[in-house]
Amino acid sequence: MLLLVAMTGIGPFTMQILIPSLPALAEALSSSYGTAQLTLTLYLAGVAVAQLIYGPLSDRYGRKPLLLGGLVLYCLGSLGAALAPSIHGLILARVVQAVGGCAGLVLGRAMIRDAYPREEAASRLGIVSTAMAVAPMIAPLLGSLLETEFGWRAPMLACLVFGLPLLAAIRLRLPETLAEPAPLPGLAGMLGAYASLLRLPAFRAYCGITAFATGMFFAFAGGAPLVVIKGLGYSSTAYAVAMMTTPFAWSSGTFIAARLTGRVGMARMMALGTGVMVTGGLLAVLLPLLVPGHIALMFLPMAVSAFGNGMTQPNAIACAISVRPNLAGTASGFIGAAQMGCGALMTVLCGMTETGWGLATGFWMLVSALATLWALLASRRLKA
Repeated sequence: MLLLVAMTGIGPFTMQILIPSLPALAEALSSSYGTAQLTLTLYLAGVAVAQLIYGPLSDRYGRKPLLLGGLVLYCLGSLGAALAPSIHGLILARVVQAVGGCAGLVLGRAMIRDAYPREEAASRLGIVSTAMAVAPMIAPLLGSLLETEFGWRAPMLACLVFGLPLLAAIRLRLPETLAEPAPLPGLAGMLGAYASLLRLPAFRAYCGITAFATGMFFAFAGGAPLVVIKGLGYSSTAYAVAMMTTPFAWSSGTFIAARLTGRVGMARMMALGTGVMVTGGLLAVLLPLLVPGHIALMFLPMAVSAFGNGMTQPNAIACAISVRPNLAGTASGFIGAAQMGCGALMTVLCGMTETGWGLATGFWMLVSALATLWALLASRRLKA
């Protein structure tokens, strides 16, 4: 379980560790902030595409070979990022990191399903999912401290330092869990499964809720470093410490959802969470207009949005993968890809429009929240 937690958390950890360094690396590599932002945007794109591929290949060739191959790619990408001579080299290395690092995210869940009966698998997945909350808490703070002391390349070297021992440990200690290899569905089979899901209005609505809600996080991640570090003059460490409030708020929302959904129902919980998200989006637009800039006022709307997101996302995902139970795995992969794709789009839009004031970041957060509300209303009209 320790290895499963580590390999699940390494992808989100690597995504977040470089965010506080974006202004510094843009300056060091003589790049615009928008171009430096592509180190996050294309990382997300790499995760989105790779998630659709790892699952079917691991069903045929086994979990462990795909995981080892992914970690080799991750280590090569980390080394390439640390040594990158230009912003374009860094962006390419980050894509390799993403494709390799997300292997643990995809295959960790599959290995738990292989190894444990359904009831125990649920609790084990809960343990592993803590890595998804803890890694984004730790990574920005560690990245900012390393960048402050040793420069922006140090966080990428830290990824290599984590990746190599993990690769060795999995090579030596983690067994193969796939009992019976399955034939590859082929490209036509994979596309057919995705097409059959997208023909279902209920799936489109619930998938939209999850994707647009995720967009709020990445709209903030795309613009907040420029606003806080360059616009308001705070250090990257101050940004990273404040960033810890976001996963804490999200975890609080998921805790509330776990406790209350059984009483109030999934539809009401999604409606309540979406309402909180819209409130957070409105605050993100209004506070830069009405109140002088301060780091707490930058992170307050994101904390509110993250809390609502935590109430909405688990229920929307559960509804989406239940629309067609026999395609639950395919649905899960598509939802993950849609989340990362929407996140990548939001980082591009923020990188293009944010000037350091915070208004553009707030605007795109509000757009994401309103899009989530639109998808929720679509699901309500379907009575799904």
